[in-house]
Amino acid sequence: MSDTEVVDLLRLSAPQVLAALVRRYGHFDIAEDAVQEGLLAAATQWPAAGIPDDPRAWLITVASRRLTDLLRNEQARRRREDTVARWALPEDWLTPPADRRQADSDDTLVLLFMCCHPSLSPTSQVSLTLRAVGGLTTGEIARAFLVPEATMTKRIGRAKKSIKDSGVPFAPPSAAQRDARLTAVLHVIYLIFTEGYASTTGTSLHRVELSTEAIRLARMVHRLLPGDTEAAGLLALMLLTDARRAARTGPGGELVPMEDQDRSRWNAETIAEGIALITAALPRGEPGLYQLQAAIAAVHDEARVYSATDWPQIMLLYERLLLLVENPMIALNHAVAVSMVRGPHAALSLLDELATDPRMSGDHRLHSVRAHLLEQTGDSAAARESYIRAAQRTTNIPTQRYLYGRVAGIDAVAGLDDR
Repeated sequence: MSDTEVVDLLRLSAPQVLAALVRRYGHFDIAEDAVQEGLLAAATQWPAAGIPDDPRAWLITVASRRLTDLLRNEQARRRREDTVARWALPEDWLTPPADRRQADSDDTLVLLFMCCHPSLSPTSQVSLTLRAVGGLTTGEIARAFLVPEATMTKRIGRAKKSIKDSGVPFAPPSAAQRDARLTAVLHVIYLIFTEGYASTTGTSLHRVELSTEAIRLARMVHRLLPGDTEAAGLLALMLLTDARRAARTGPGGELVPMEDQDRSRWNAETIAEGIALITAALPRGEPGLYQLQAAIAAVHDEARVYSATDWPQIMLLYERLLLLVENPMIALNHAVAVSMVRGPHAALSLLDELATDPRMSGDHRLHSVRAHLLEQTGDSAAARESYIRAAQRTTNIPTQRYLYGRVAGIDAVAGLDDR
């Protein structure tokens, strides 16, 4: 198994191991430290010694021993030491039966709702869950929130302390608690999927393990709350979006924009499932954030060719979204739809307004869209500069190569390519 495969396995195992430790021992903050040390031990030993037959059991054993050590060191009182010394792993954790594997899924969902505890601010709920359940790094979470990494480090640290101080037990929330935390839970799942579908950094456009995990979590929430239209809308949105994944990259992993994608590579079965979900959800009351986004994704997926896309409908759906939430990325997507309906000049005016939003100042997508629109107006020089700005602001290699490729295309047309 390659180093990359080891890293992927550890990322997928970490939430299950953390959930198992918190369920048995409590102490969320110390449990996460113990899990991180277990992951470090695995990353050091597995490449040379090989992957254990049961990686999860190995990690639980190592992390549990480290957790015991940490608790002994932290607690000065002998009473606590005596209690910790009596702790032992049940034998069935080393060879988990089928019902234990089902419990792993249940534990992950409990951990998800636990991280969305009302003692935390909504932003801290999302940040902590992305760290504990989604396995994202602090840097990735910071980019998702458009804040510096140091700010996010402090935010996650405060959230972990709040969980510790609250004394919240590791148990399924009551119906009332579940409803109160659902908005944050859905937002967390959405961000995990977004990072997986369009990775903010690295050499791959996708991080399939994250988008797959987000869809799995969304299915769990949908099964728990089958009547909740936003839970259904989120699952539909992710299915309809993920259905295009295979066509988003070329043979060399390069980015392929939607207008150039081979739609025969879109997953028809996944599209059908997503459309069925959103079709059933939309008539049941006022549509929310995820239902409207799923409806937009469905319009894209139902177009047999790019030129047949119903852009007026997409523009109107984005306008309805903007009435629900003030979000710069939704505003940026709305501007793209406006350009398809009313032309690039109308959209550029919207981008001028959006550029004043400090949350967008360092985001490559604003400059990328501006470059595309400028190219449509015939202002190649300005488009070239915007493509360069966009490329300098992304840390995802395929996206960066695509943007520099657009620069090269402009240079070639203008006769400026000196190669």
